[in-house]
Amino acid sequence: MSAILAPRPRRAARRRAPARGVGLIEVLVAVLVLAIGLLGVAAMQALALRNSQSSLERSQGVVHAYTILDAMRANPVAARGGAYNIGMTCTVPAGGALPANDIRNWMTELQQNLGTTACGQVNCAGPMCTVTVRWDDSRGSGGSVTQTFSTTSRI
Repeated sequence: MSAILAPRPRRAARRRAPARGVGLIEVLVAVLVLAIGLLGVAAMQALALRNSQSSLERSQGVVHAYTILDAMRANPVAARGGAYNIGMTCTVPAGGALPANDIRNWMTELQQNLGTTACGQVNCAGPMCTVTVRWDDSRGSGGSVTQTFSTTSRI
């Protein structure tokens, strides 16, 4: 004998209401996190650009210091005699004889590449000559506003 099972009475199934707005909140949080990350990347890029400019100016200062030393090596008698000596100055001196023209050209190029506030100094005592270059590095991060590079060489 088979028993016929009577169907059970069904309970009314509760339907969950669909969650509304949760996906939108997740998207907003993701956009916020992405925006903060992009701001960080932009800040790092600006800092890298500023430091790159500062590095370029320092490299140019070094090149200019060695440029005047090379000009002095081409005219060692005048260099040892003090014809290239010039105190720390930011003004381009007048030309004249070969050493004065070398100094004038050097200062002109120095200010064209490092700005009008760039200054230079040459001091020779016998065969030992010291060249100092100073420029404004206010756009660089860290360190002082005024940067100085100095080198000494035997002529």
